[in-house]
Amino acid sequence: MAVASTLTEKAFADRRRKSWDELDALSRKTNVRGLSALAPDEIAGLPPLYRDVCADLAAAQAARYSAPLVDYLRGLTATAHTLLYGPHAKARDDGGRIALRRAWLSAFPRAVRERWRSMLVATALFFVPLAVGAVLTLRDPTFAFRVAPEAMLRPLAEAYARGFDEGRAPGEGAMMAGFYVYNNVGIALRCFALGIFGGLGSAFYLVQNGLSIGAILGYVASQGAGANIVTFIVGHGSLELGAIVLAGGAGLSLGWSVIAPGDLTRIASLQKTAREILVIVAGASVMLLMAAAIEAFWSASATPREVKLAVGGTLFVLVVAYVSLAGRGEVRR
Repeated sequence: MAVASTLTEKAFADRRRKSWDELDALSRKTNVRGLSALAPDEIAGLPPLYRDVCADLAAAQAARYSAPLVDYLRGLTATAHTLLYGPHAKARDDGGRIALRRAWLSAFPRAVRERWRSMLVATALFFVPLAVGAVLTLRDPTFAFRVAPEAMLRPLAEAYARGFDEGRAPGEGAMMAGFYVYNNVGIALRCFALGIFGGLGSAFYLVQNGLSIGAILGYVASQGAGANIVTFIVGHGSLELGAIVLAGGAGLSLGWSVIAPGDLTRIASLQKTAREILVIVAGASVMLLMAAAIEAFWSASATPREVKLAVGGTLFVLVVAYVSLAGRGEVRR
């Protein structure tokens, strides 16, 4: 049994040694000059290398590998953490700080693209029910009452029918921003966290929210206020709905790591995937905060419809371009 364990540990170390040596070499280069000693592509490679060595440490501890290997990985992880968050990262080195900030900004879209299959499934699970709910409600407005409370839908339709000529009352924007943050972040967290149950929880909440939003859109449109609700949503929709889909896609990835752990134990696979998708959850949270601010102070303002549509369309293009293209030119370790 001890021989088999040793062989397994040796295979693990041989497979991961190149990345460990690379991270160790980068750490040594920063001993004197800090991050300024690294090229921009080397700085961009630090976050994924640090993330991977954290996952390796967790896997080694879970497999109960030898103390020397665990101690080595623990030391390498601590050194990399100090490099990213310690005095070197805080030094007055504008070039290094800018490059590090750029690396973190590109880590989010790269992580999304790496999980493109989960993101594609999440997009379908959200937007297909949304379209179905909108179409069915336009054909029969009472369908919306099966999805959302009638007591909520009727006042909602009346509010959108009045339009936004008067804007929000003073102080109402700040109150609504808090509500939007609470509501939207709660939805996104459920779409993500419940993915641990084999992805079923994420799939359920994506479908439920997509169907509900589609039914609301269809009902308000059936009452003659379709243009107003579209004008309201267009400003923040790309950020808010996009963040929900990304959180759901991260949850599906989490669930798949439990169903198909590969060579790792289920716990080690879950830990590794959780670290890899943490940047997606963080990015989605930032998107939701931005969406809440826009929804509270801009979407319901008295700004002309044409301006809102133009700004919303521009923001949609920027979000899609950022997620699709940012970080593609960087060297990936």
